[in-house]
Amino acid sequence: MNKFILLKQYMLSKYIRRFPSRKAVQDYQNKKIKKHLAFVLTQSSFYRNFYSDHLQEINWETLPIITKREMMDHFNELNTVGITKEKAFQLAIRAERTRDFSPKIDHVSIGLSSGTSGNRGLFLASDKESAMWAGEVLAKLLPGGLMKRHKIAFFLRANNNLYEATSSSKISFYFFDLVKDIKSHISKLNELQPTIIIAPPSMLRMITEWQVNKHIHITPEKIISVAEVLEDIDKNYIEAIFQQTLHQVYQATEGFLATTCSYGVLHMNEDLLAIQKEYLDKDKGIFVPIITDFTRRTQPLIRYRLNDLLIEKSTPCPCGSHFLALERIDGRCDDIFFGIHKQTGEKHMLFPDFIRRSIMLSSDDILEYKVTQKELLLIDIKLKVKSETAGIEVKVMLELKKLWKKYLLVIPQFTFSEYDLIASEHKRKRIENAVKENVHHEII
Repeated sequence: MNKFILLKQYMLSKYIRRFPSRKAVQDYQNKKIKKHLAFVLTQSSFYRNFYSDHLQEINWETLPIITKREMMDHFNELNTVGITKEKAFQLAIRAERTRDFSPKIDHVSIGLSSGTSGNRGLFLASDKESAMWAGEVLAKLLPGGLMKRHKIAFFLRANNNLYEATSSSKISFYFFDLVKDIKSHISKLNELQPTIIIAPPSMLRMITEWQVNKHIHITPEKIISVAEVLEDIDKNYIEAIFQQTLHQVYQATEGFLATTCSYGVLHMNEDLLAIQKEYLDKDKGIFVPIITDFTRRTQPLIRYRLNDLLIEKSTPCPCGSHFLALERIDGRCDDIFFGIHKQTGEKHMLFPDFIRRSIMLSSDDILEYKVTQKELLLIDIKLKVKSETAGIEVKVMLELKKLWKKYLLVIPQFTFSEYDLIASEHKRKRIENAVKENVHHEII
Protein backbone atom coordinates (compact mmCIF):
# COMPACT_ATOMS: atom_id res chain seq x y z
CA MET A 1 0.00 0.00 0.00
CA ASN A 2 1.41 3.35 -1.06
CA LYS A 3 0.86 5.45 2.07
CA PHE A 4 1.89 8.64 0.26
CA ILE A 5 -0.92 8.23 -2.29
CA LEU A 6 -3.37 7.38 0.50
CA LEU A 7 -2.40 10.48 2.49
CA LYS A 8 -2.50 12.72 -0.60
CA GLN A 9 -6.00 11.50 -1.50
CA TYR A 10 -7.13 11.91 2.10
CA MET A 11 -5.92 15.52 2.21
CA LEU A 12 -7.44 16.34 -1.19
CA SER A 13 -10.81 14.94 -0.22
CA LYS A 14 -10.93 16.17 3.37
CA TYR A 15 -9.41 19.64 3.14
CA ILE A 16 -8.51 20.83 -0.37
CA ARG A 17 -11.16 19.82 -2.91
CA ARG A 18 -13.98 22.33 -2.44
CA PHE A 19 -16.88 23.20 -4.75
CA PRO A 20 -18.65 26.53 -4.11
CA SER A 21 -21.41 25.85 -6.65
CA ARG A 22 -23.04 23.18 -8.78
CA LYS A 23 -21.29 24.66 -11.81
CA ALA A 24 -17.92 24.23 -10.10
CA VAL A 25 -18.69 20.52 -9.63
CA GLN A 26 -19.61 20.10 -13.30
CA ASP A 27 -16.58 22.05 -14.55
CA TYR A 28 -14.31 19.86 -12.44
CA GLN A 29 -15.96 16.68 -13.76
CA ASN A 30 -15.72 17.78 -17.41
CA LYS A 31 -12.03 18.55 -17.04
CA LYS A 32 -11.30 15.21 -15.37
CA ILE A 33 -13.38 13.19 -17.84
CA LYS A 34 -11.70 14.79 -20.85
CA LYS A 35 -8.29 13.78 -19.49
CA HIS A 36 -9.60 10.33 -18.51
CA LEU A 37 -11.00 9.65 -21.98
CA ALA A 38 -7.67 10.48 -23.59
CA PHE A 39 -6.10 7.67 -21.53
CA VAL A 40 -8.94 5.16 -21.91
CA LEU A 41 -9.15 5.45 -25.70
CA THR A 42 -5.47 4.58 -26.05
CA GLN A 43 -5.42 1.76 -23.49
CA SER A 44 -8.81 0.01 -23.77
CA SER A 45 -9.51 -1.63 -27.12
CA PHE A 46 -13.15 -2.13 -26.14
CA TYR A 47 -13.82 1.58 -25.67
CA ARG A 48 -11.75 2.51 -28.71
CA ASN A 49 -13.89 0.24 -30.90
CA PHE A 50 -17.13 1.02 -29.07
CA TYR A 51 -16.69 4.75 -29.64
CA SER A 52 -15.22 4.54 -33.14
CA ASP A 53 -18.25 6.28 -34.70
CA HIS A 54 -18.19 9.08 -32.12
CA LEU A 55 -14.53 10.11 -31.98
CA GLN A 56 -14.84 13.08 -34.33
CA GLU A 57 -17.49 14.91 -32.32
CA ILE A 58 -16.77 13.30 -28.95
CA ASN A 59 -18.99 14.55 -26.13
CA TRP A 60 -18.88 12.25 -23.13
CA GLU A 61 -22.45 13.09 -22.11
CA THR A 62 -23.86 11.54 -25.29
CA LEU A 63 -21.56 8.54 -25.70
CA PRO A 64 -23.20 5.09 -25.95
CA ILE A 65 -24.24 3.45 -22.68
CA ILE A 66 -22.94 0.11 -21.39
CA THR A 67 -24.30 -2.22 -18.68
CA LYS A 68 -22.88 -5.05 -16.61
CA ARG A 69 -23.52 -7.39 -19.53
CA GLU A 70 -21.20 -5.46 -21.86
CA MET A 71 -18.64 -5.03 -19.10
CA MET A 72 -18.51 -8.77 -18.43
CA ASP A 73 -18.84 -9.89 -22.07
CA HIS A 74 -15.88 -7.67 -23.04
CA PHE A 75 -13.96 -7.87 -19.77
CA ASN A 76 -10.66 -8.82 -21.42
CA GLU A 77 -10.70 -5.92 -23.90
CA LEU A 78 -12.22 -3.39 -21.50
CA ASN A 79 -9.62 -3.53 -18.73
CA THR A 80 -6.28 -1.84 -19.38
CA VAL A 81 -3.94 -4.28 -17.61
CA GLY A 82 -4.38 -7.41 -19.74
CA ILE A 83 -6.13 -9.54 -17.10
CA THR A 84 -8.47 -12.18 -18.53
CA LYS A 85 -11.90 -12.88 -17.11
CA GLU A 86 -11.05 -16.56 -16.72
CA LYS A 87 -7.94 -15.87 -14.65
CA ALA A 88 -9.72 -13.24 -12.53
CA PHE A 89 -12.66 -15.56 -11.84
CA GLN A 90 -10.34 -18.40 -10.89
CA LEU A 91 -8.59 -16.21 -8.31
CA ALA A 92 -11.85 -14.77 -6.97
CA ILE A 93 -13.56 -18.17 -6.63
CA ARG A 94 -10.47 -19.63 -4.94
CA ALA A 95 -10.55 -16.74 -2.46
CA GLU A 96 -14.25 -17.41 -1.79
CA ARG A 97 -13.54 -21.07 -1.05
CA THR A 98 -10.41 -20.62 1.07
CA ARG A 99 -11.59 -17.34 2.68
CA ASP A 100 -8.12 -15.94 1.92
CA PHE A 101 -8.71 -12.72 -0.01
CA SER A 102 -5.12 -11.46 -0.12
CA PRO A 103 -3.80 -12.87 -3.47
CA LYS A 104 -3.52 -10.48 -6.42
CA ILE A 105 -2.68 -10.67 -10.11
CA ASP A 106 0.31 -8.46 -10.91
CA HIS A 107 -0.41 -5.96 -8.11
CA VAL A 108 -4.12 -5.82 -9.03
CA SER A 109 -6.77 -6.78 -6.46
CA ILE A 110 -9.72 -8.84 -7.71
CA GLY A 111 -13.21 -8.55 -6.27
CA LEU A 112 -16.36 -10.54 -6.93
CA SER A 113 -19.83 -9.09 -6.44
CA SER A 114 -22.56 -11.08 -4.71
CA GLY A 115 -24.69 -11.17 -7.84
CA THR A 116 -28.07 -10.21 -6.36
CA SER A 117 -29.43 -9.53 -9.84
CA GLY A 118 -28.36 -12.92 -11.13
CA ASN A 119 -25.01 -12.03 -12.61
CA ARG A 120 -21.80 -11.95 -10.59
CA GLY A 121 -19.49 -9.11 -11.51
CA LEU A 122 -15.72 -8.81 -11.31
CA PHE A 123 -13.90 -5.66 -10.34
CA LEU A 124 -10.22 -4.80 -10.62
CA ALA A 125 -8.25 -2.24 -8.64
CA SER A 126 -4.53 -1.51 -8.94
CA ASP A 127 -2.42 -0.82 -5.85
CA LYS A 128 -2.55 2.90 -6.69
CA GLU A 129 -6.34 2.83 -7.04
CA SER A 130 -6.59 0.88 -3.76
CA ALA A 131 -4.56 3.57 -2.00
CA MET A 132 -6.70 6.32 -3.53
CA TRP A 133 -9.86 4.45 -2.51
CA ALA A 134 -8.58 4.06 1.04
CA GLY A 135 -7.76 7.78 1.26
CA GLU A 136 -11.24 8.72 0.04
CA VAL A 137 -12.96 6.31 2.42
CA LEU A 138 -11.00 7.54 5.43
CA ALA A 139 -11.63 11.20 4.52
CA LYS A 140 -15.36 10.70 4.09
CA LEU A 141 -16.07 8.22 6.88
CA LEU A 142 -13.50 8.48 9.65
CA PRO A 143 -14.57 10.47 12.74
CA GLY A 144 -11.84 12.95 13.68
CA GLY A 145 -8.45 12.79 11.96
CA LEU A 146 -5.94 10.15 10.96
CA MET A 147 -4.08 10.47 14.26
CA LYS A 148 -7.02 9.24 16.31
CA ARG A 149 -7.02 5.54 17.13
CA HIS A 150 -9.83 3.46 15.67
CA LYS A 151 -10.82 -0.19 15.70
CA ILE A 152 -13.05 -0.93 12.72
CA ALA A 153 -15.30 -3.99 12.74
CA PHE A 154 -16.27 -4.79 9.15
CA PHE A 155 -19.01 -7.37 8.52
CA LEU A 156 -19.24 -8.64 4.94
CA ARG A 157 -19.61 -11.80 2.89
CA ALA A 158 -16.10 -11.43 1.48
CA ASN A 159 -12.96 -9.56 2.47
CA ASN A 160 -10.82 -7.72 -0.08
CA ASN A 161 -7.42 -6.06 -0.26
CA LEU A 162 -9.26 -2.75 -0.69
CA TYR A 163 -10.73 -2.96 2.79
CA GLU A 164 -7.43 -3.95 4.37
CA ALA A 165 -5.87 -0.88 2.74
CA THR A 166 -7.42 1.32 5.44
CA SER A 167 -5.24 -0.24 8.16
CA SER A 168 -2.41 1.79 9.70
CA SER A 169 -0.56 2.16 12.99
CA LYS A 170 -3.56 4.10 14.33
CA ILE A 171 -6.38 2.34 12.48
CA SER A 172 -6.96 -1.37 13.01
CA PHE A 173 -9.24 -3.26 10.66
CA TYR A 174 -11.05 -6.45 11.75
CA PHE A 175 -12.96 -8.52 9.21
CA PHE A 176 -16.02 -10.39 10.50
CA ASP A 177 -16.88 -13.11 8.00
CA LEU A 178 -20.65 -13.39 7.45
CA VAL A 179 -20.16 -16.88 6.04
CA LYS A 180 -19.17 -18.08 9.51
CA ASP A 181 -21.65 -18.80 12.31
CA ILE A 182 -23.14 -15.38 13.11
CA LYS A 183 -23.26 -16.02 16.86
CA SER A 184 -19.50 -16.63 16.92
CA HIS A 185 -19.05 -12.88 16.48
CA ILE A 186 -20.55 -12.02 19.88
CA SER A 187 -17.44 -12.74 21.96
CA LYS A 188 -15.19 -11.12 19.35
CA LEU A 189 -17.23 -7.89 19.46
CA ASN A 190 -17.10 -7.78 23.26
CA GLU A 191 -13.35 -8.34 23.20
CA LEU A 192 -12.65 -5.85 20.41
CA GLN A 193 -14.87 -2.97 21.57
CA PRO A 194 -14.90 -1.39 18.08
CA THR A 195 -15.07 2.36 17.62
CA ILE A 196 -16.61 1.94 14.15
CA ILE A 197 -18.96 -0.80 12.92
CA ILE A 198 -19.60 -1.32 9.20
CA ALA A 199 -22.18 -3.95 8.26
CA PRO A 200 -25.30 -4.67 6.20
CA PRO A 201 -28.54 -3.47 7.85
CA SER A 202 -29.65 -7.05 8.56
CA MET A 203 -26.43 -7.64 10.53
CA LEU A 204 -26.63 -4.25 12.23
CA ARG A 205 -30.15 -5.15 13.31
CA MET A 206 -28.87 -8.36 14.89
CA ILE A 207 -25.97 -6.53 16.60
CA THR A 208 -28.49 -4.04 18.00
CA GLU A 209 -30.65 -6.88 19.34
CA TRP A 210 -27.56 -8.39 20.97
CA GLN A 211 -26.96 -5.04 22.65
CA VAL A 212 -30.58 -4.83 23.84
CA ASN A 213 -30.45 -8.39 25.20
CA LYS A 214 -27.09 -7.67 26.91
CA HIS A 215 -25.19 -10.30 24.93
CA ILE A 216 -22.76 -7.54 23.95
CA HIS A 217 -21.78 -4.25 25.61
CA ILE A 218 -20.23 -1.93 23.02
CA THR A 219 -20.12 1.85 22.51
CA PRO A 220 -19.16 2.53 18.87
CA GLU A 221 -18.61 6.15 17.85
CA LYS A 222 -19.99 5.56 14.37
CA ILE A 223 -22.16 2.91 12.73
CA ILE A 224 -22.26 2.57 8.94
CA SER A 225 -24.75 0.61 6.84
CA VAL A 226 -23.51 -1.04 3.64
CA ALA A 227 -24.41 -3.64 0.97
CA GLU A 228 -28.21 -3.73 1.42
CA VAL A 229 -31.08 -1.27 1.13
CA LEU A 230 -31.43 0.53 4.46
CA GLU A 231 -35.08 0.47 5.51
CA ASP A 232 -36.56 2.99 7.94
CA ILE A 233 -37.72 0.15 10.18
CA ASP A 234 -34.06 -0.79 10.78
CA LYS A 235 -32.65 2.74 10.72
CA ASN A 236 -35.02 3.98 13.42
CA TYR A 237 -34.43 0.97 15.65
CA ILE A 238 -30.61 1.08 15.42
CA GLU A 239 -30.48 4.85 15.97
CA ALA A 240 -32.77 4.62 18.99
CA ILE A 241 -30.71 1.93 20.73
CA PHE A 242 -27.25 3.34 20.00
CA GLN A 243 -28.36 6.99 20.28
CA GLN A 244 -26.60 8.21 17.16
CA THR A 245 -27.14 8.91 13.46
CA LEU A 246 -26.82 5.79 11.33
CA HIS A 247 -24.59 6.49 8.33
CA GLN A 248 -24.50 4.78 4.94
CA VAL A 249 -22.04 3.91 2.20
CA TYR A 250 -23.26 3.18 -1.31
CA GLN A 251 -20.46 0.95 -2.59
CA ALA A 252 -20.80 -1.52 -5.45
CA THR A 253 -18.74 -3.48 -7.94
CA GLU A 254 -18.89 -0.29 -9.96
CA GLY A 255 -17.18 1.88 -7.34
CA PHE A 256 -17.40 4.08 -4.25
CA LEU A 257 -20.64 5.78 -5.20
CA ALA A 258 -22.04 7.71 -2.23
CA THR A 259 -21.57 8.48 1.45
CA THR A 260 -23.59 10.26 4.13
CA CYS A 261 -22.80 13.73 5.40
CA SER A 262 -22.94 14.74 9.08
CA TYR A 263 -26.74 14.98 8.78
CA GLY A 264 -27.01 11.37 7.62
CA VAL A 265 -27.98 12.37 4.06
CA LEU A 266 -26.51 10.32 1.23
CA HIS A 267 -24.52 12.34 -1.32
CA MET A 268 -23.12 10.90 -4.53
CA ASN A 269 -19.31 11.10 -4.61
CA GLU A 270 -19.26 13.52 -7.52
CA ASP A 271 -15.60 14.32 -6.96
CA LEU A 272 -14.90 10.75 -8.15
CA LEU A 273 -17.62 10.17 -10.72
CA ALA A 274 -20.27 11.93 -12.76
CA ILE A 275 -23.92 10.92 -12.46
CA GLN A 276 -26.52 11.14 -15.20
CA LYS A 277 -30.14 10.41 -14.34
CA GLU A 278 -32.43 8.19 -16.38
CA TYR A 279 -35.78 9.04 -14.82
CA LEU A 280 -38.44 6.40 -14.35
CA ASP A 281 -40.70 8.83 -12.49
CA LYS A 282 -39.40 12.41 -12.65
CA ASP A 283 -42.17 13.84 -10.47
CA LYS A 284 -41.15 11.52 -7.63
CA GLY A 285 -37.43 11.88 -8.39
CA ILE A 286 -36.96 8.16 -9.08
CA PHE A 287 -34.10 7.44 -11.46
CA VAL A 288 -31.57 4.89 -12.64
CA PRO A 289 -27.99 6.26 -12.39
CA ILE A 290 -25.59 6.25 -15.33
CA ILE A 291 -22.07 6.69 -13.96
CA THR A 292 -18.79 7.82 -15.45
CA ASP A 293 -15.94 7.14 -13.04
CA PHE A 294 -12.95 9.33 -13.90
CA THR A 295 -10.63 7.84 -11.24
CA ARG A 296 -10.58 4.17 -12.29
CA ARG A 297 -8.07 3.37 -15.03
CA THR A 298 -7.60 -0.36 -14.52
CA GLN A 299 -11.26 -1.13 -15.26
CA PRO A 300 -12.72 2.06 -16.75
CA LEU A 301 -16.47 2.65 -16.57
CA ILE A 302 -17.84 5.33 -18.88
CA ARG A 303 -21.58 5.94 -19.21
CA TYR A 304 -22.29 2.74 -17.28
CA ARG A 305 -25.94 2.14 -16.38
CA LEU A 306 -26.42 0.64 -12.95
CA ASN A 307 -29.36 -1.59 -12.06
CA ASP A 308 -30.26 0.48 -8.99
CA LEU A 309 -33.23 2.70 -8.23
CA LEU A 310 -32.36 5.98 -6.52
CA ILE A 311 -34.65 8.73 -5.26
CA GLU A 312 -33.20 12.24 -5.36
CA LYS A 313 -33.72 14.62 -2.46
CA SER A 314 -36.17 17.37 -3.42
CA THR A 315 -34.82 19.96 -0.96
CA PRO A 316 -31.22 21.19 -0.40
CA CYS A 317 -29.25 19.32 2.24
CA PRO A 318 -28.52 21.46 5.33
CA CYS A 319 -24.84 20.45 5.10
CA GLY A 320 -24.49 22.78 2.09
CA SER A 321 -22.83 20.24 -0.23
CA HIS A 322 -23.41 20.72 -3.96
CA PHE A 323 -23.09 16.98 -4.58
CA LEU A 324 -26.30 15.22 -5.60
CA ALA A 325 -28.26 14.31 -2.47
CA LEU A 326 -30.46 11.22 -2.24
CA GLU A 327 -33.65 10.68 -0.32
CA ARG A 328 -32.88 7.00 -0.33
CA ILE A 329 -31.62 4.01 -2.31
CA ASP A 330 -34.92 2.37 -3.24
CA GLY A 331 -33.69 -1.02 -4.44
CA ARG A 332 -32.94 -2.63 -7.77
CA CYS A 333 -34.77 -2.35 -11.07
CA ASP A 334 -35.34 -6.12 -10.92
CA ASP A 335 -37.49 -5.65 -7.83
CA ILE A 336 -40.01 -3.21 -9.20
CA PHE A 337 -43.46 -4.75 -8.79
CA PHE A 338 -45.90 -4.79 -11.69
CA GLY A 339 -49.68 -4.64 -11.80
CA ILE A 340 -52.20 -4.92 -14.62
CA HIS A 341 -54.17 -1.78 -15.43
CA LYS A 342 -57.91 -2.49 -15.30
CA GLN A 343 -58.77 -0.38 -18.34
CA THR A 344 -55.81 -0.85 -20.70
CA GLY A 345 -54.53 -4.27 -19.63
CA GLU A 346 -51.00 -2.87 -19.69
CA LYS A 347 -48.38 -3.45 -17.01
CA HIS A 348 -47.85 -0.64 -14.53
CA MET A 349 -44.81 -0.15 -12.29
CA LEU A 350 -45.03 -0.12 -8.50
CA PHE A 351 -41.68 0.98 -7.07
CA PRO A 352 -40.26 -0.72 -3.96
CA ASP A 353 -40.80 2.47 -1.95
CA PHE A 354 -44.56 2.29 -2.65
CA ILE A 355 -44.72 -1.23 -1.19
CA ARG A 356 -42.50 -0.28 1.73
CA ARG A 357 -44.66 2.71 2.68
CA SER A 358 -47.87 0.66 2.52
CA ILE A 359 -46.44 -1.93 4.90
CA MET A 360 -45.22 0.67 7.38
CA LEU A 361 -48.46 2.67 7.24
CA SER A 362 -50.48 -0.38 8.17
CA SER A 363 -49.12 -0.74 11.72
CA ASP A 364 -46.41 0.44 14.10
CA ASP A 365 -46.23 -3.07 15.55
CA ILE A 366 -44.40 -4.61 12.57
CA LEU A 367 -40.86 -5.60 13.56
CA GLU A 368 -39.77 -7.32 10.34
CA TYR A 369 -41.29 -8.02 6.94
CA LYS A 370 -40.67 -9.44 3.48
CA VAL A 371 -42.94 -8.85 0.46
CA THR A 372 -42.45 -10.99 -2.65
CA GLN A 373 -44.21 -10.74 -5.99
CA LYS A 374 -44.33 -14.43 -6.91
CA GLU A 375 -46.57 -13.96 -9.93
CA LEU A 376 -48.13 -10.96 -11.59
CA LEU A 377 -51.29 -11.48 -9.52
CA LEU A 378 -49.78 -13.18 -6.46
CA ILE A 379 -48.07 -11.34 -3.61
CA ASP A 380 -46.65 -13.19 -0.59
CA ILE A 381 -46.04 -11.39 2.71
CA LYS A 382 -43.99 -12.46 5.71
CA LEU A 383 -44.48 -10.52 8.94
CA LYS A 384 -42.77 -10.52 12.31
CA VAL A 385 -44.87 -8.55 14.80
CA LYS A 386 -45.12 -7.85 18.51
CA SER A 387 -46.53 -10.90 20.26
CA GLU A 388 -49.63 -9.10 21.53
CA THR A 389 -50.60 -7.72 18.11
CA ALA A 390 -53.76 -9.12 16.48
CA GLY A 391 -55.48 -8.45 13.16
CA ILE A 392 -52.36 -7.06 11.57
CA GLU A 393 -52.60 -9.15 8.40
CA VAL A 394 -55.96 -7.55 7.58
CA LYS A 395 -54.48 -4.06 8.04
CA VAL A 396 -51.53 -4.86 5.77
CA MET A 397 -53.80 -6.30 3.09
CA LEU A 398 -56.05 -3.21 3.21
CA GLU A 399 -53.09 -0.86 2.72
CA LEU A 400 -51.72 -2.88 -0.19
CA LYS A 401 -55.15 -3.07 -1.83
CA LYS A 402 -55.41 0.70 -1.44
CA LEU A 403 -52.11 1.05 -3.32
CA TRP A 404 -53.26 -1.16 -6.20
CA LYS A 405 -56.59 0.70 -6.37
CA LYS A 406 -54.85 4.07 -6.46
CA TYR A 407 -53.28 3.15 -9.80
CA LEU A 408 -56.41 1.38 -11.10
CA LEU A 409 -54.74 -2.01 -11.07
CA VAL A 410 -56.28 -5.47 -10.85
CA ILE A 411 -56.13 -6.52 -7.19
CA PRO A 412 -53.79 -9.53 -6.85
CA GLN A 413 -54.11 -12.39 -4.39
CA PHE A 414 -52.30 -11.64 -1.11
CA THR A 415 -50.98 -14.59 0.90
CA PHE A 416 -49.24 -14.62 4.28
CA SER A 417 -46.50 -17.05 5.27
CA GLU A 418 -44.31 -17.50 8.33
CA TYR A 419 -41.47 -15.04 8.84
CA ASP A 420 -38.49 -17.41 8.84
CA LEU A 421 -35.65 -15.16 7.66
CA ILE A 422 -32.40 -14.85 9.60
CA ALA A 423 -29.27 -12.78 9.02
CA SER A 424 -26.76 -14.56 6.79
CA GLU A 425 -24.08 -13.92 4.19
CA HIS A 426 -26.80 -13.48 1.56
CA LYS A 427 -28.05 -9.97 0.93
CA ARG A 428 -31.45 -9.35 2.46
CA LYS A 429 -34.17 -7.99 0.21
CA ARG A 430 -37.38 -6.92 1.92
CA ILE A 431 -39.07 -6.10 -1.38
CA GLU A 432 -38.44 -8.71 -4.07
CA ASN A 433 -39.87 -9.44 -7.50
CA ALA A 434 -39.44 -13.18 -7.98
CA VAL A 435 -41.41 -13.40 -11.23
CA LYS A 436 -39.31 -15.53 -13.57
CA GLU A 437 -39.98 -13.35 -16.60
CA ASN A 438 -37.35 -10.63 -16.85
CA VAL A 439 -39.29 -7.39 -16.96
CA HIS A 440 -36.27 -5.11 -16.75
CA HIS A 441 -36.33 -4.40 -20.48
CA GLU A 442 -39.81 -2.91 -20.11
CA ILE A 443 -38.60 -0.03 -17.97
CA ILE A 444 -35.25 0.78 -19.56
